[in-house]
Amino acid sequence: MSAGHTASAAGAGQAGEPFRDSLVVLLAVGSGVADVTTFLVLGKVFSSVITGNLVLFGLALASAQPRLALHSGLAVAGYSAGVLIGVPIAARGRHDRVWAPGVTAALCAELCLLAAFTIAWEVARQRTGWQIAMLLLLAAAMGVQSAAVRRLGDMSATYLTGTLTGVLSGLITGTSKAGRWRDLSVLVAVVAGACAGAALTRTVPDWLPAATLLPLGTVIAAASTFRRRTEAAGT
Repeated sequence: MSAGHTASAAGAGQAGEPFRDSLVVLLAVGSGVADVTTFLVLGKVFSSVITGNLVLFGLALASAQPRLALHSGLAVAGYSAGVLIGVPIAARGRHDRVWAPGVTAALCAELCLLAAFTIAWEVARQRTGWQIAMLLLLAAAMGVQSAAVRRLGDMSATYLTGTLTGVLSGLITGTSKAGRWRDLSVLVAVVAGACAGAALTRTVPDWLPAATLLPLGTVIAAASTFRRRTEAAGT
């Protein structure tokens, strides 16, 4: 590759980082909706907050609540399965500083899981057996998403304790960290997604799956378009 192409690629990478960060923020909106859905409708557990699920599992064992133990255990199992599915998919292809192609492939796998969740939701969300299946599907989807975003670097759109810790640490120490505005935006986005999910649960629950599918579909489409343009510019 010539020096001109190398400089062009580096410039494209730097220009693409805000775009990448905006996609991660958008994914966090869907994560908020997913967690609210599992908590309010599918057994008072979370689809991506695994620390909370482990605590709930311990609580269920100590207080003899078999239903809560089942749901929290299944949420952890589903999420773990999603990570195991997502990691090898996201690892495919060359990694660059903006968006690895395997990330989009992993998000497509997540989209398939959410599509299956949507079908189950529309068919029989009031049936216990179907609720368990939906919990597994939604938790697995969040596991895949976590694995995909992890491939992008030191960031997350699901588990955010470390994100909050980093933001607060930076404020106290006065250190500047790349991606701080992304991290702040992700925290706001997950709250916004949770608010939207709670509102839809009360008013039009039929639209809850769309609130998880729309952010993810937008990210996949935008990432695919960006990748094609970047490759075309590099030729």
